[in-house]
Amino acid sequence: MSTPADPSLGLNRDQIRAMRRSYGEVGLAESDVSADPVTQFQLWLSEAAQNPVIVEANAMVLSTVDEVGPQSRTVLLKDVGADGFSFFTNYDSNKARAIAQNPQVSLLFPWYAMERQVIVRGSAEKVSEQASADYFATRPWGSQIGAWASSQSHDLESRAQLQARYDEFAEKYPEGTTVPLPPHWGGYLVTPRSIEFWQGRYSRLHDRLLYKATASGWKITRLHP
Repeated sequence: MSTPADPSLGLNRDQIRAMRRSYGEVGLAESDVSADPVTQFQLWLSEAAQNPVIVEANAMVLSTVDEVGPQSRTVLLKDVGADGFSFFTNYDSNKARAIAQNPQVSLLFPWYAMERQVIVRGSAEKVSEQASADYFATRPWGSQIGAWASSQSHDLESRAQLQARYDEFAEKYPEGTTVPLPPHWGGYLVTPRSIEFWQGRYSRLHDRLLYKATASGWKITRLHP
């Protein structure tokens, strides 16, 4: 790999390698966490939501695998409970087609400002049409129209074409009227089989606590950083 001499080419290798920071002294001990990982996650999510530096604390990186290989993208968590983690999307999208082939997914919550991350691994399945309709009804009108207008992940000739489709559905379902649930849109529930909590520590001696689902409940294991 060559090192760019021209600053206009961006950061060089040495500059990238020098990017590091010392993490704080705040640790993560087994005695400090809940026996239930969902309860622990809800606590961390609440703390992240209150942090003014973090934008959209419910943003998560969803990773799927299809015949081509793994793919990741950011989606928004819309619910979390004892049954799992929920998000909504277009059922014709790349992520939905991948889940249809292989429902095993991971979710990553990267709360960098708090030197924390959470990794959820589990299986995704569609929620009921009624659950999708109930959530869709709470979305802003513009987002509802956008769900009708976008053929997510498919080729688009131009921005103008997308705008024309948006205008078409905006005229069909004017603001203030009920916008029905698109047949190609809905939610997924990710049932976790493991949830890992990562807390940055000094000298890269990070704390990692992994919850694994077992027949008798959740088991907590500490991992090497």
